[in-house]
Amino acid sequence: MRIQLAVLAALAASVLPVAAVAQEHCRLALVLALDVSSSVDAEEYVLQRDGLAAALDDPTIRSAILEGPGYVSIAIYEWSGRRQSTMVRDWVALTDGAAIDDLIATLTSSPRSHTRFPTAMGYALGYGATLLARGPECDRQVIDVSGDGENNDGFPPRLAYKNFPFANVTVNGLAVLGSAPEVIDYFQREVRYGFGAFVETSLGYQGYREAMTRKLFRELNDRILSALPVDQDRPG
Repeated sequence: MRIQLAVLAALAASVLPVAAVAQEHCRLALVLALDVSSSVDAEEYVLQRDGLAAALDDPTIRSAILEGPGYVSIAIYEWSGRRQSTMVRDWVALTDGAAIDDLIATLTSSPRSHTRFPTAMGYALGYGATLLARGPECDRQVIDVSGDGENNDGFPPRLAYKNFPFANVTVNGLAVLGSAPEVIDYFQREVRYGFGAFVETSLGYQGYREAMTRKLFRELNDRILSALPVDQDRPG
């Protein structure tokens, strides 16, 4: 009888961690959208991709991802022209360090999807909303879109927000400064969307790693008190 009880106790101990993970809820579904339009050259693309990888690997970001309650689920895609949005990594639950390592490895080993298409941001945002709609059920849904220019192909972001499932979705922007002088104004006015939405800036792609680290920290910690309100007047 004692042997049977010992076996049952060992089995229970091996099952409990799995059950605990299964019952844990998702606190954040985060979509990361990377700009691969023709305005982003080969060197800038590497700075963007590797900058995101380094931000995800930052100890502060790792801690923010893994600290509960609840886990974070992430998906990554590249966007450019009207029909050139391409998945880099579909939804993955980042429940431990190994999952973060695997996501980073996939990101840094994936080839660039496109190089010669224009900036169809409305289409890209619609793709992100559809991705969220088929993703995990989480407390918060956020699209994190990077770009260095304004929409110049297809419908604009405001029509994406009107015609795609953006209820309870927040869109934050990372505006890369340099190639288009009005890009920050455009992101503030046209791109950011939803409760607590904000725009982070990067001084060229050389500053992308630091900008993405700051942005992820705010998103992972749900820091909305310092976020710019959606109805704020355009910057002067």
